[in-house]
Amino acid sequence: MKKMTCAACDCELGAETITVKFGGKAVEVCCEECARALNEAEAATSSASNGKE
Repeated sequence: MKKMTCAACDCELGAETITVKFGGKAVEVCCEECARALNEAEAATSSASNGKE
């Protein structure tokens, strides 16, 4: 059986996961803290790419 890990911290996922959008894909994280971290990273990445010409 394949082990599923958190997209943010690589911890093994348990029964309860949180799904967030990152890079246009749905990814699963282990907790609210990791969900916030990915949302902040997504916002920073999109802001940086919007500023480029």
